[in-house]
Amino acid sequence: MTGNALFISAAHKSSGKTTFAMGLSHVLKGQGVAVQTFKKGPDYIDPMWLSSAAGRPCRNLDFYTQEHEEIVSVFQKFNADANVSIIEGNKGLYDGVDTAGADSNGALARLLGVPVLLVIDTYGITRGVAPLVKGYQDFEPDLNIVGVVLNKIGGSRHESKLRAAIELYTDMEVLGAIGRRPEMKIVERHLGLVPANEMPAADSSIARTARHIERDVNIERVKEVAAVPSPTMAENMPAAPKIGLPDIRIGIARDVAFGFYYQDDLEALESAGVELVPFDTLVDRHLPDVDGLFIGGGFPEVHLRMLEANESLRTEIREAIQNGMPVYAECGGLLYLTRHLSWQGESGEMVGIIPADAVMQDRPVGRGYVRLEDSGEGLWPGGGKFPAHEFHYAALENMAEDLRFAYKVKRGQGIDGDYDGIMINNLLACFAHQRDITANHWAERFAGFVRAQKVDSKAAMVSA
Repeated sequence: MTGNALFISAAHKSSGKTTFAMGLSHVLKGQGVAVQTFKKGPDYIDPMWLSSAAGRPCRNLDFYTQEHEEIVSVFQKFNADANVSIIEGNKGLYDGVDTAGADSNGALARLLGVPVLLVIDTYGITRGVAPLVKGYQDFEPDLNIVGVVLNKIGGSRHESKLRAAIELYTDMEVLGAIGRRPEMKIVERHLGLVPANEMPAADSSIARTARHIERDVNIERVKEVAAVPSPTMAENMPAAPKIGLPDIRIGIARDVAFGFYYQDDLEALESAGVELVPFDTLVDRHLPDVDGLFIGGGFPEVHLRMLEANESLRTEIREAIQNGMPVYAECGGLLYLTRHLSWQGESGEMVGIIPADAVMQDRPVGRGYVRLEDSGEGLWPGGGKFPAHEFHYAALENMAEDLRFAYKVKRGQGIDGDYDGIMINNLLACFAHQRDITANHWAERFAGFVRAQKVDSKAAMVSA
């Protein structure tokens, strides 16, 4: 079975793509449609909302970290298990790092052979919507833009003017007009939207948005313009790895402070024989019985008081690392393992295993794509040079001078512009977010390292 698909894009960022894609996915799910969502680029927060709306994990598609064949393979694999796939772009339809557009949203839609629906932010626009729409049609005429949804309209009179201009000057179909409704807006802060895992009312917010979308958009017509994808290259779908019985247990921090994980990475760990054991850094007083830890990114700065208050867990994590437990931490996880974390005039005591203090800045310190290279001293090397990404407002201060690093930074910021991946005993902590991709199967290597340490530990106990 191959599901239909639709690419949701816009003229520029903050046009309402996520809100629309989320609401549309939930409406379709409510109609009994199996919806698979995808997000272009490296992103954790939008996929959380899309996953909640569709009732199944969102998948990321990214030109920088994935080869074209890998993108097509991932898309085809999960689209085949759905009735319809909704792909949300990032920024605008023709935006990307490459000036020629090789990594743009349009390029991804073209690669996957998927029609595009444009969400247009109409605030402050009337007749001017026509050249905007026509320009997007004509800029890359081989791209299949099947319609527009007018967002943030000011009322029925505004809507009439917009529709009249589009009808007079273009042949573009208007599939909906959404009013300015503050209750549909997802709260934002320094790294973008507030993640769904931090909002107790996330489900009701999604349902409320879906009701507005269902009323203001021609859902049946949207389903009609979605089409069976026709990728521009042959799909190359490798066989799914066989998952045997897990032989190692890795504790994973899953709570409102730490929630930045790629579903593909978690599945790769499970395929490598890992049983993932969730724990809550804010409320669990003790670590579960595990062989290693994975502490991903998130917003520890927002919850630093509660993290600080959970002294017993912080102590157990510190002692576990001191005693040689294998631990991998990314970005927010790194901050949690430092001595202190400071933000907006407040400072909280953290785990204290990394000899440095984390200080949140007013502007991003590291942002965008990075490229790392194994330093040759890593705990679980094998990646060579590989792509990753970072997005952090934090810097490390009062850092010890004798630290060891797993990676050299070839592009990006990392810890200090030259290195990333602090190593202490069997801990590896970095600002960069890795993805388990063809170019970097980090999950298997980390699992192998945890397994080897477990074997060595048992051997030491026997000999003792």
